[in-house]
Formats: sequence, C-alpha cells, structure tokens
Amino acid sequence: MEIETRLSSRRVYEGQVLNLRVDRAVLPGGGEAVREVVEFRGGVAILALDDANRVLLIRQYRYAVGETIWELPAGILEAGELPQVCAGRELEEETGYHAARLELLCRFYSTPGATNEVLHIYLATGLTLVGPRLEAGERIQVIPTAWQAALAMVERGEIRDGKTIIGLLTLESRQADGQK
Repeated sequence: MEIETRLSSRRVYEGQVLNLRVDRAVLPGGGEAVREVVEFRGGVAILALDDANRVLLIRQYRYAVGETIWELPAGILEAGELPQVCAGRELEEETGYHAARLELLCRFYSTPGATNEVLHIYLATGLTLVGPRLEAGERIQVIPTAWQAALAMVERGEIRDGKTIIGLLTLESRQADGQK
C-alpha cells in the first residue's frame, strides 16, 4: 500500500482535550494535499456487566450533538495513563462500581480520516458498589439494562453512540462464538 509523506505541519489550535494541526503531504502518485488532523490522547469505554448479566448504561447530555444519549461509561486518558488504569478510574467515577476484572475487548480508531484517536473498550466484571465520584459539571444517570434489552436498543437505533455499539456487538459476537 502506498503512503503519503508529510512535508510540513503546523499546529493551529491547542486545547485541553485536543489539538488541531494542518499538514501538507505528498501524495503517492505525485502532487500535494492538505490534511487536517485532530490530535487526541485517546480514551476508554467500559462495558460493565453485573452479576445479573445487566450492562451498566449511562444517560448524559452531550453538548456536541445537543442530545441526551445512551452510552457506556467512558473517559479520556490522562497524560501517560495506561488504558486499563483509566478504565478502572472512569468506571468508579461515573457509575460508582469497582471492577475485580478488566479485560480488553477491542481497540479501534474512532474516525481515522480526521483524528488519531484510539479508543479502548474493556469488559468489567466482578462489580462492587463503592459510590460514584462525578467530576464537576457531569450529570450522569446510571441505568443497569438487561443484556438482550441493550442489544434491542442498538437494533432499534436508540443507542447511536459508536463506542457503545462496538462494545456491545463485540461482546455479543464473542459470546456467540463461545468466548468471553
């Protein structure tokens, strides 16, 4: 596969969560292109299953889309933080549950045409309630949802968050194949 080669790069925005850079690149067949890249530390999502095989879904308002949506608990990696550590921290902060076990389900590029963001989805089991520690400004409702009901919500289009859909369908696929 032919690749593009970066000629120059300039950062046009530096924020708390993301940066934006504009690159000039040489195309494989010749010529040049401008590439806008959102640099993002990456994040995690946690598919937490309780002893009753319910998934801990959350509801929260997301300003960027102007809606309250269904999603898995999730968060942004701190500088230098390991994804598994972030997953445990975010699960406790957002849901109030500690996981005895965290297993990587998958990792993926969220939008590789525009950002370098990598998301890591963990399966959390062996849950113990320890109490939530929401960050200032977070308004989260935790809703334990029966496994089949959560899958039906994906099928009906009620869950539209990509990381949540990927997490649920990845685990469903593993369970269908006899893995877990």
